[in-house]
Amino acid sequence: MIIAIAGPYSSPDPIREAANLAVLNTAAAELLRRGHTPIIGINAALAAVEQSPPSQRYEHIMRISMAVLGCCEAMLFVAPSPGALRERALMEARGCMIYESLDSIPSNP
Repeated sequence: MIIAIAGPYSSPDPIREAANLAVLNTAAAELLRRGHTPIIGINAALAAVEQSPPSQRYEHIMRISMAVLGCCEAMLFVAPSPGALRERALMEARGCMIYESLDSIPSNP
């Protein structure tokens, strides 16, 4: 399955942002190990929005994050944040399965 991973990223503290991203990437590595294809919207967006004005960065990130959800079949919802909740709502509207823990996602042989 192609599985989106949603959870907090943004923080005024760069150390917190790095820690948040590490949580998402660790989950992605585990999904790969289990035979799935993980997609993290922030990873798709970061390089593209590097030059965005600070006032537009969040919405540029969300535009890209929401766009990549179109190829996902399910979502791993790590924890709530404003962006993660927007992503979850879109996946729910599409009728996709939302997982709230790695343990609930079956391995893909």
